[in-house]
Amino acid sequence: MKQKIIIDTDCGSDDAMAIAMAMNDAKYEVLMISTVAGNVTLDQATDNTLLTLEKVNTYFPPVYKGCATMLNKKLFYAYETHGNDGMGDYGYKPTYLKCNKDNGILKMLEVLEKEPNKTIDIIALGPLTNIAVAFKLNPDSMNRARNIYVMGTSGLGVGNVSPVAEFNIWQDPEAAKAVVESGFPNLYFIGWDACLDDNMLDKDDIERISTSGELGKFVIEINRKLLEINYERFSGEFLDMADPAAMAAALHPECIDKCKKYYCEVDTSKGPSEGSVLIDVNEFSGKEPNAYIISHLIPSEYKNYLFKTLCK
Repeated sequence: MKQKIIIDTDCGSDDAMAIAMAMNDAKYEVLMISTVAGNVTLDQATDNTLLTLEKVNTYFPPVYKGCATMLNKKLFYAYETHGNDGMGDYGYKPTYLKCNKDNGILKMLEVLEKEPNKTIDIIALGPLTNIAVAFKLNPDSMNRARNIYVMGTSGLGVGNVSPVAEFNIWQDPEAAKAVVESGFPNLYFIGWDACLDDNMLDKDDIERISTSGELGKFVIEINRKLLEINYERFSGEFLDMADPAAMAAALHPECIDKCKKYYCEVDTSKGPSEGSVLIDVNEFSGKEPNAYIISHLIPSEYKNYLFKTLCK
């Protein structure tokens, strides 16, 4: 029997790659996708999700819109990293798939109630706004999920929007705080550090994917803005693919190298550490661990999973 999953996404170029991975793994069934503002506007994230499903062309789970704004913070879109359309400014648009009219958060709760208890994994690739609102509306339904995987935090490393904060958590720290404090027992954060260093896609990896077929070409093309930035950041042709790393950890746990449960606390202050996550590595607080931090993947396992699911 296939493992059932729900994907929540602010679909930019790395989200699209991650969604393609899930859609191409026969062990999993994506029941629905909810969209949230983050990398781009809610409408653009929704169009990008529909476009990705068309490009993958395996099956078509329903797509629903969630939150267009953060809980208590102005949005700062990631146009510099992903382009004005979130997909490298290639001008791609969905041609035949349409978004469902139902609310994504309410539909998520409905699906969790409908399916057997503890059988669905939620994979969140963007700000946690939808997830936080769902917990607020119906914590009992949310607690029917088996696991919640989040691309978020800087892990045990440094931030990518400030010295200490990672983009998804920083976009809506109040939402992240609500999720961390929800008491959900199997909450996994895949930190930004998990996609760095030996887990970055290098020139050979990029060429292997881009020349493998139409899908591989698409998922590399839409990340061209990130490639341009990374020429300066990393002095070469590299892609640090945060959402694909999170998806790989969720769907192919054999690739996980370092994972431990810590006490975590989200900083919602308006100071320089806003959006950072305190991870009590040395147990100074004496508080019970409340979230797993996945901070490193096994490069060969991770990359081979990417090749398996993207080189079609």
